Amino acid sequence: MERYSRVYASVNLDAVKHNMEEMQAVLPAGVKMIGVLKADGYGHGAVPVGRAIEPYVDGFAVAAAEEALQLVHHGFRKPVLILGPVHSCWYEDLIVNGIRPVLFEKEAKEAAEEFARRARALGKTAPVHLALDTGMSRIGMTPDARSADWVQEVSQLDGIALEGIFTHFATADEADKTKTKEQLGRYRHFMELLSERGVEIPVKHCANSAGILESIGVEFDAVRAGISIYGLYPSADVDKTRVRLEPALELKSCITFIKTIEEGTEVSYGGTFRAPRQMKIATIPVGYGDGYPRNLSGKGWVLIRGKKAPILGRICMDQFMADVSDIPEVCQDDPVTLIGKDGDEKILAEDLAEAGGGFHYEILCNLGKRIPRIYLSGGKIAGRKDYFDDRYEGF
Repeated sequence: MERYSRVYASVNLDAVKHNMEEMQAVLPAGVKMIGVLKADGYGHGAVPVGRAIEPYVDGFAVAAAEEALQLVHHGFRKPVLILGPVHSCWYEDLIVNGIRPVLFEKEAKEAAEEFARRARALGKTAPVHLALDTGMSRIGMTPDARSADWVQEVSQLDGIALEGIFTHFATADEADKTKTKEQLGRYRHFMELLSERGVEIPVKHCANSAGILESIGVEFDAVRAGISIYGLYPSADVDKTRVRLEPALELKSCITFIKTIEEGTEVSYGGTFRAPRQMKIATIPVGYGDGYPRNLSGKGWVLIRGKKAPILGRICMDQFMADVSDIPEVCQDDPVTLIGKDGDEKILAEDLAEAGGGFHYEILCNLGKRIPRIYLSGGKIAGRKDYFDDRYEGF
């Protein structure tokens, strides 16, 4: 562990499995789960998390072709769905590897025809999913008769198999579910339009993590578990009593230097903090270059020896300082908890988001390559990932 003394993130795969079991327990019988592994598993590591959740899911979802191919190249065999648009340069890779792209909008008929043509040329019938915009205004077809006519045309293309159709909730994590119910109404109406045209799509999925936790939109064939896999609730407004989630990731560092400063001494860039008295401060070798949020400057805190140590001044690219005046036994090389538990105290990603005005999803997604990941299972190290030996082709 010494080579990880500067900083590391530990990911508890047992917590990930617990979260899957908790969600599975509240789903209607027969509803399948799709595990969302985009953004490298929300910063936790798509491959190890994917391995942990594989027994609980019928497939995976990512945001980009590169993410899907990463899973395939690591031997994942269950279906992988790309939730975002894909450039045509990736079509052959997707078809050969059975990766599901998303099609949408009447204007994309040429893209659907091109995808089907390339599938035929490869001797394949490629499964695809359709995106329906019921209120997110991001991607997807408008749920009207013209879009239903387009789907009917696509369903008749040789080389394509319509496997799934989904929408995404914009406000399911809010207390007021009125808009989410309106989205569901539009989704159901579009299913009726398709049925009138003789189009039946086997996998219908609407519910995201908030939908699973709030039991809204879970009555279809599948649900998409995202942030909840990793032990975070989508917002403070969702019900936290039905599904007991456990955060999987902790972020740890150490103290590299301790010094006493006198009253009036300025700390860090810009001198935004001036000591009101004699203080003992500790330097911690983590910064925004690691993805630790700079907006925690003068607002956040860390845990040292089970006590809170407030951040002083601006967070630098590679280091920041914390007040350890009230921790008399503090020593250089003491462990520092940036996210996670230490004694009776804990810091959640949600706490950092609230303190700094950010968003708890992005705090985890933004943890950078300089932070090694250590994977725990059964109380032991099951694996690790670091970039110390990263190589560049041609250099």
